[in-house]
Amino acid sequence: SSYKYKFRLEKVPAKKLRLTKPSKSAALHVDLCKASSPTDALQYLLQFARKPVEADSVEGVVRILLEHYYKETDSSVRLKIASLLGLLSKTQGFTPDCIVDDVINTLNSERSHQVLAQLLDTLLVIGTQVPESLNMRHRLIDVACKHLTDTYFGVRNKCLQLFGCLGSVDKPLPRESEGGGTGMAAKDVQSIISDYFGDQDPRVRTAAIKAMACKLLSDDYEQVRSAAVQMVWVLSQLYPESIVPIPSSNEKIRLVDDSFGKICHMVSDGSWVVRVQAAKLLGSMQQVSPHFLEQTLDKKLMSDLRRKRTAHERAKELYSSGEFSSGRKWADDAPKEKVDTTAVNLIDSGACGAFVHGLEDEMYEVRIAAVEALCALAQSSPSFAEKCLDFLVDMFNDEIEEVRLQSIHVLRQISTHITLREDQLDTVLAVLEDSSRDIREALHELLCYTNVSTKECIQLALLELLKNLTKYPTDRNSVWKCLKFLGSRHPTLVLPIVPELLSTHPYFDTPEPDMDDPAYIAVLVLVFNAAKSCPTMTALFSDHTFRHYAYLRDSLSHLVPPLRLPGRKLTSAPEASGLASSVESAQNFLKESLTRVCSVQQLDAPGAQSLLEFTIRDLQRLGELQTELAGTADFCATYLHCQLLLMKALQDKLWSVAVPLYLKQNAMVSGAAAQVLEETYKLEFLYSGLESRQIASIHHVRLQAKALQLVLLARTRRGVEPLLSACEKFLHEVDAFQRLFVTELPHFQDSFVDKLLDIMPRLAGSKPADLVKILQTTLRHSCFPQLKLPEQIRRATAAIIEPTGESDNPLRFTSGLVVALDVDATLEHVQDPQTTVKVQVLYPDGQSHVIQPKPADFRKPGPGRHRLITQVYLSHSAWTEPCQIDVKLLLAYSSSTSRSLGPRSAWNESTEGPTPLESTIEGTIPLSKPVKVFIMPKPARR
Repeated sequence: SSYKYKFRLEKVPAKKLRLTKPSKSAALHVDLCKASSPTDALQYLLQFARKPVEADSVEGVVRILLEHYYKETDSSVRLKIASLLGLLSKTQGFTPDCIVDDVINTLNSERSHQVLAQLLDTLLVIGTQVPESLNMRHRLIDVACKHLTDTYFGVRNKCLQLFGCLGSVDKPLPRESEGGGTGMAAKDVQSIISDYFGDQDPRVRTAAIKAMACKLLSDDYEQVRSAAVQMVWVLSQLYPESIVPIPSSNEKIRLVDDSFGKICHMVSDGSWVVRVQAAKLLGSMQQVSPHFLEQTLDKKLMSDLRRKRTAHERAKELYSSGEFSSGRKWADDAPKEKVDTTAVNLIDSGACGAFVHGLEDEMYEVRIAAVEALCALAQSSPSFAEKCLDFLVDMFNDEIEEVRLQSIHVLRQISTHITLREDQLDTVLAVLEDSSRDIREALHELLCYTNVSTKECIQLALLELLKNLTKYPTDRNSVWKCLKFLGSRHPTLVLPIVPELLSTHPYFDTPEPDMDDPAYIAVLVLVFNAAKSCPTMTALFSDHTFRHYAYLRDSLSHLVPPLRLPGRKLTSAPEASGLASSVESAQNFLKESLTRVCSVQQLDAPGAQSLLEFTIRDLQRLGELQTELAGTADFCATYLHCQLLLMKALQDKLWSVAVPLYLKQNAMVSGAAAQVLEETYKLEFLYSGLESRQIASIHHVRLQAKALQLVLLARTRRGVEPLLSACEKFLHEVDAFQRLFVTELPHFQDSFVDKLLDIMPRLAGSKPADLVKILQTTLRHSCFPQLKLPEQIRRATAAIIEPTGESDNPLRFTSGLVVALDVDATLEHVQDPQTTVKVQVLYPDGQSHVIQPKPADFRKPGPGRHRLITQVYLSHSAWTEPCQIDVKLLLAYSSSTSRSLGPRSAWNESTEGPTPLESTIEGTIPLSKPVKVFIMPKPARR
C-alpha cells in the first residue's frame, strides 16, 4: 500500500499558470437580468463602469446595454446607459462608427430631455473619435438640426456643440435639414448658431458663443461675456492677419489688433472674473501692433470719447489758422461734429490705458493678472519693456504681499531689456525693509540680473544691502550672492569707488578690517567679482586684501571667482579643452559613447565589462566638466551601471556549478539585483525631461532585475507555493509592460522582453521550474537595447543651506521636550516638491524620523527652482554628552504614480488604488548630502 501511495504522489500533475479573460458582456447581461429594481440596475452599471473593457469586447457590451435600454422604463437608468455608451466609444482600439445607427435610433423613441441631451453628447464623442468620416459628420449635423428647437436648454446646448465641433463653414446645410421645417432657405452653420445668440436661457447663449465667436461682449450675463472674450481671443490666434473694417469708419485694421482692443475694453468690465480673464488673455496676444500695445500704458484721458490734445498741439493749430478764440462768440471753439457714443472705435476707448486700469483695480487678482500680462508682452518687445518699467516699479508698493512678490518676479524676467535709473532703483531698494523674507529674497534675485546706469546706483545698492544685512542677519547668503552678480555685471562702475569701498589710501596704511564681519565680506565679494573683468582693479588692493582674497577663495569659492593676481598664478581649474570646450562637441561625444556601448554583445565578458566601466567613467567626468549636460551624462552613466551589474551577475562561472558551492556568489548576485532595482527607481523619479521611450528602457532593466531575483529564488528556496506565486506575479508584470509600452515595443527587438513576449503563451502554461530555466537562458542571451536620449534631461538636486554643520556649540534642550531646528534648502528641478520632498533626521542610536514639510514652506523663486524654509522638531531622551545627528532631504516616490502609466482611463477613475496587475511600491531616494548637527538633550530638573 505504501508503494501505491508513493506512486500516486508521483503522478500528481504539476500546477500550471494560465491567464484567462472572462466575458464582459455575459457578466453584464447576468447582472442586469438579476436587477429587481432601477436602483439595483444603477448599482450594477456603476460597478461595471469601474472595470476596464477590452476593444474586442466593446461591441458585445454595447448590444447588451442597448437591449436593456429599450426595456428600461426608468429614465435615470437610461441616462446612465447613454453615458456608458459614450465612455465605451472612447476605448482605445475600438472604432465607434458601428454603433452610430443604434444611438441615432434611440433618439426617435426617447421622451426624457435629460436622456436626449446625454445621447447627443454620446454622438458628439463618436463624431470626434472619427473626424475623417464626412458622411457621419453630415448625419450627426442633421440630427442636431432636428433637435435644435427642443424646449430643454441641455438638448439645445448639445446640438450647438455638435455644430461647433463637427460643422463645416464652407458648405450650407440643405433646407430639409434645418429643424425639419419647410420653406426655409439653405443656411450655413454660422447663421444657425447666430440665431441662438439671443436665446432666452443664458446657458444656451453661452453654448452658442463657445460654438462660434460672437459680439456679445456687452451681454448682461457674466458667463456669456466670459465666453465671448475667450472666443474673440481664439479668433485672433487663428486669423491674426485678417483685415477687418472698423464700424462707422472707412478704415480697416488687422483682426488681432481689433481683438486686442475689444479685450482691453473688458479689463474695465463690471465683473472681476471677466476682468481677470481679459487681463490674462492680453498677455498671450504678442502679435499685436506696437502702436496698440503702447496705448495700453497711455494715461491720456478721454473727453467726450476723444483724446485731449496737448497744449503744444492746440497752440500749433491756432497759429496755423492765424486767429485765437476771442471769447465773444458763443461756442466758437466747440467740436465741429457730434460724436456717436455707441459707435466709437473700441481701439480708442479700450486699449487706451487698459493696463493702467488693470494695475489700479480694486481686486488684487486683477492686479496680479495685469502684472503677469505686462511681463509676457514686455518679454517679446524691448521698447514696451522700457515703457512699462515705471508701472511695475510702482507695484512694489502694493498693499498685498502677493502682488508685490509677483511684480518683483516679473521685473526679474524682463531685466535683460531694461536699465534702472537712480530714482527707480531707490523705489526698488525701499522694499528691502519689508518684513517678509520671501519679498527680500525675491528682490535680491532681481538685483542679481538688473542693470544700473551710474556708480552712484552701485553705492546706493551696496548701502541698502548692508542695512538689510544688519537688520536681517539670516539674509547673509542671499545678500552675498546678490553682490556677486552686481559686481560681475558692473565692473566699470565699481572701479572708481574701490578705494572708498576698501578704505585704502595711496600714502598711508589703513587698519586691517575684521574678516568675521559679514558686511566686510559682502564688500569683498562685490569687488572681487568686478575685478574678474577689470584687470587694473587689483593694483588698488592692499596687502591684507590679497590675504583675504586667498582665504575667501578657499572658504567661499562659489562666491569668489579665480583672479589673475600680480606675481601669483591663476587660481582656477584648468580650462576644459577639446571634449568639453563646447556643448555641441560634448553632445557628440555622448552620442558616440552610447553608440559604442551597443557593441558589447560582440565582445567577450572581460572586454565588455571594461568597455562599460571606461564609458561610465567618461560620462561621469563629462558631467563634471559640462554642467549643461550634467543631468544627461549622469542618467546615461547610471543606466550603463545597471547594465554592468546585470552583466557581472550573469557570468558563466556563477551558473555552471552546483548551488551549495557558490553561496557567496549567490549573495553577490542577489545584492546586484537589489542594487539594479534601486537604481531604476532613481532613474525614473530623480530625472525630469524623460520621454516614453526612456521610461520603457528603465522598466525593461527593472524587469531583468526582477527576473534575476526570480531565478535566485528558485535556486535558494524550496517549496512550490512561494515560487508559483512569484512566477505568476512576474508574468503579470510582463503583461503590464506590454500594455503600457505597446508603441515602444518595436525599439526592443531581440531584447529580453521581446523574446519573452514571443513565447508568452508557452510561458503561461509552463511549470515554475521550466519558466525559471527559460528566464535564465533568455537573460544570458538577450541583446543590449540602444538608449536614445531626449533633448535634455535634468537631475533633481538639493542643497541644505541651514544648518551649515560647522557649529561646535551643541543645541541644548530638556529631554522629553522638543526643540525647533531651522532648515533652509534649495531645490533644483524637483517636480511637485510639496508632496515628494521630506526631511529625515537620523539619531546616533539608529532612530530615524521622516518629516513632511507643509506646502506653505515651499517657495518658487524661479523656473525649475524651489526653496524650502521650514522647522524640524527634535526630541530625545537624555544623553551624557553631545552627539551629532544627520539631517538630509529625501525624495519620496510611488510606482502607482509612475510617469509611464500616464492619465488614468475613464474606466479607472472610480477605482481605489492600483489594479491587481500593478502593485504599488513606495520608497525614498536621498536628495541631498547629510548635514551634521550637534545636539545635547539634558536631563529634566527634579
